[in-house]
Amino acid sequence: MKKYIMALDQGTTSSRSIIFDKAGNIISVVQREFPQIFPKEGWVEHDPMAIWSTQIAACTEALTKIGGEWDEIYGIGITNQRETVVVWDRKTGVPVYNAIVWQCRRTADYCKELKDRGLTELIRNKTGLLLDPYFSASKVAWILDNVEGAREKAECGELCFGTIDTWLMWKLSGGKVHATDYTNASRTMLFNIHTLEWDKELLELFGIPESILPEVKPSSGIFGYSDAKILGAEIAIGGVAGDQQAALFGQCCFNPGDLKNTYGTGAFLLMNIGEKPQITDSGLVTTIAWGIDGKVNYALEGSVFVCGAAIQWLRDGMRVIESAADSEYYAKKVPDSGGVLVVPAFQGLGAPYWDPYARGIIIGITRATNKYHLIRATLESMAYQTADVIELMEKSTGIKVEGLMVDGGASANDLLLSFQSDILGTSVNRPECIETTALGAAYLCGLATGVYESTDDIKNNRRIGATFEPTKDSAWRDEKMATWKKAVSRCLAWKE
Repeated sequence: MKKYIMALDQGTTSSRSIIFDKAGNIISVVQREFPQIFPKEGWVEHDPMAIWSTQIAACTEALTKIGGEWDEIYGIGITNQRETVVVWDRKTGVPVYNAIVWQCRRTADYCKELKDRGLTELIRNKTGLLLDPYFSASKVAWILDNVEGAREKAECGELCFGTIDTWLMWKLSGGKVHATDYTNASRTMLFNIHTLEWDKELLELFGIPESILPEVKPSSGIFGYSDAKILGAEIAIGGVAGDQQAALFGQCCFNPGDLKNTYGTGAFLLMNIGEKPQITDSGLVTTIAWGIDGKVNYALEGSVFVCGAAIQWLRDGMRVIESAADSEYYAKKVPDSGGVLVVPAFQGLGAPYWDPYARGIIIGITRATNKYHLIRATLESMAYQTADVIELMEKSTGIKVEGLMVDGGASANDLLLSFQSDILGTSVNRPECIETTALGAAYLCGLATGVYESTDDIKNNRRIGATFEPTKDSAWRDEKMATWKKAVSRCLAWKE
């Protein structure tokens, strides 16, 4: 008898598998970290085989932990780090190069050349995106131009391109499924969000052959089935969405004006804007939220490149904490950051600055500064960057944000959410289940496989775990934000 939905949550630093029941309760979770590769300054890569091996290990172990059987799984939902690209050989399934990660800035100069040619508006109007190395197109072009023989093979149709969802589906299906969904396609800078097709003009602009592209499908629907030799059973792959859109869905932000912020490796604020795209030149991007039942919902998004990754830096780079959970414990040892500000622009800055040449700074240090101030300032940087994006979103939409839904790993940090509420001057709501990225993928899969009849069914699962209310006044907020913006101004265009 079928009981569960399995979500594969392939993130920037780890691969996870979470098994949910119909009520949205977590039954089992397994997480496997994998190495980050930094070949040069500003370059970030992953080994696609490490992504696959950690992901398949996580999903097998998650089922084994509960003594489950594969025939108890209704289906598999996939959510993934977006914009990261893999190019592999169609016959052998072997990647021709490491995955180039969304954080990678190696194509900054290439994108600048395109901007100088006046192509910003063309790309924004077709894709809703900014012309930035963050998105997939320039990364694919780099692989084709810099890996020996890659372009020739691509022109002959011998290579496949995909974002991470596509790579996982290819591997799960034993090479039978080469597909993606609307949400991931809309992050490539090659997909026309109005016509819902790969755009021939953009493919020609970036020099990418159409033959290497995956088929694009709605986010909820049957993409294919896992190969029984790989998972032990043929299981429907029934829901796919990029991590931030999956979190929007998992937070039940089904109505225009609903918004959420996910504190993951980066921080991503998305607002549902309904069934018509709104193209803006404000520094926000327009993206596809999901495609279901023949309809497409759109979202406005503000992207912060470094959020939880800054805590990982404190742990692995600076070695001032032993685990991410320690950050709250140590930050509470001081009443504030002691005037220290950290701007974690490790790979440039996203919204609202969009400066690939910015670099991180620690400023405001005095003789009295200690490691607790540094840890607290790093935590606070997540809230400041979120506030920057919300301010921009309010200006762009004319909608006053009255409350913020939050999720992601760092949302377990009460100190962060309390400071976030203070700096925004509004309530911050954390759901009982903060794994809303995986939950969104499970819900999309559940709709496709008949577990749920409608989004109203899904809403019945929603439960708020904690609410944080502001304790500071507007004068305090204005002073804090002014100081933050002053700090940011010091790090812009540093490497240009």
